[in-house]
Amino acid sequence: MSGFRLEHDLLGEREVPAEAYYGVHTLRAQENFQISGTTVSSYPELVVALACVKQAAARANTDLGLLPKHKCEAIEAACEEVRRGALHDQFVVDVIQGGAGTSTNMNANEVICNRALEIMGRSKGEYRHLHPNEDVNMAQSTNDVYPTALRIATLYAVDKLVDAMEYLRHEFEVKAIEFEPLLKIGRTQLQDAVPMTLGQEFSTYAKMLEEDILRLREAIPLIGEINLGATAIGTGITAHPEYASKALHALVEITGYPLTTAPNLVEATQDCGAFVQLSGILKRVAVKLSKTCNDLRLLSSGPRSGFGEINLPPMQAGSSIMPGKVNPVIPEVVNQIAFEVFGNDLTVTFAAEGGQLQLNAFEPIIGLALFRSFKHLTNGCYTLADRCVKGITANPDRLKKSIESSISLVTALNPVIGYEAATSVAAEAYANGTNVREVVLRRGLMSQAELDDALRHEVLTQPRVYEQARRAEAEAETSHAGGKSKAH
Repeated sequence: MSGFRLEHDLLGEREVPAEAYYGVHTLRAQENFQISGTTVSSYPELVVALACVKQAAARANTDLGLLPKHKCEAIEAACEEVRRGALHDQFVVDVIQGGAGTSTNMNANEVICNRALEIMGRSKGEYRHLHPNEDVNMAQSTNDVYPTALRIATLYAVDKLVDAMEYLRHEFEVKAIEFEPLLKIGRTQLQDAVPMTLGQEFSTYAKMLEEDILRLREAIPLIGEINLGATAIGTGITAHPEYASKALHALVEITGYPLTTAPNLVEATQDCGAFVQLSGILKRVAVKLSKTCNDLRLLSSGPRSGFGEINLPPMQAGSSIMPGKVNPVIPEVVNQIAFEVFGNDLTVTFAAEGGQLQLNAFEPIIGLALFRSFKHLTNGCYTLADRCVKGITANPDRLKKSIESSISLVTALNPVIGYEAATSVAAEAYANGTNVREVVLRRGLMSQAELDDALRHEVLTQPRVYEQARRAEAEAETSHAGGKSKAH
């Protein structure tokens, strides 16, 4: 028995490894939920968030005169250590678990309690001096602890993802500025469209990220609405009337987040709508990142028989059979992250819908799906920025050739020679394998100077007032003036 200590629960006594900070409840959960092989410790944001909640609860209960000060000090000290990264290896229950997160809450209670006992000069398992449920879990239920911790952990994850997206956005912006002088043909439906600059193309990737960063930030207030103080179903049973407000105040101090208490705790205890909304934003981020990576793969395709307009930095050999082949492996891995996020969003949707009456028992899988999406999107943004975007170069000769040979260049002449003439020019150029310039000059539709002016870089890539528009305005003014003279 020297290597074990004896603990008991409602099912009886069990031997717990003497060195373990967890206890009998965690032990049983380990045995019951051998599902994914991924433990709660794999998501440190959740472990830290649990410690924040336990610390805030202890502080609130002590302020209310319910928890002795010496116990509170030991609990707070243990929570501080966990928040700094200690004992995370003791959070050993599987992330996929039954019981609405009870096993995770019990795991946190036991680890914090046993470390606090040591701080008090006691041994692990001496629960008569400090108890996991009676003291560490005072005025709490898994049903308000776990959702609150999940929301705080999500806020940590939002911060990390926003930082990663901002980092990637900046790298796209740098490339947009670098590529601004390079004219190219845009494409719609994979067909030649009108000219643009390569800088304009890359600026859209930066802008899409900027918009999604705003959407993530807009979700923070809703995610920051917690149900701590609800206890079992939202009625606050076993908690002091002032506990919820005091616990909230302490939690805001500890986390630094602008948290609020939900106005209806019964509703907040069963509703997972905020997680559904946030998952939808993550899906939106993934959709646009994946679309961006699709573009990068297309624009760099080749190198000889594809678009070949840009070069992605070569990262590794691309084939075990084709010598010299290099694949766009970084955009490909980000595409795969996106596919996973789409699936995670569906998991969150089903789990949120699957709740019944006063509680949703499926928040553990909601948390897992969200944390995976956050973690992989965050890592994916840094990987895409550092191992792809920073090293992208352009192929100016290829871009110039596509501009000169594109039939769609005739669109810029619509306001000058008219749609019908432009259509005829396009048809002739395509049929004879020539270009728009040659056909327009041969037909005498425009002079060389007029054509050069109409096809200037800055004219092709932004709005302008065309000469015939000026003439139309002048004619209208003349007509208006003439009408006034007749009236007089």
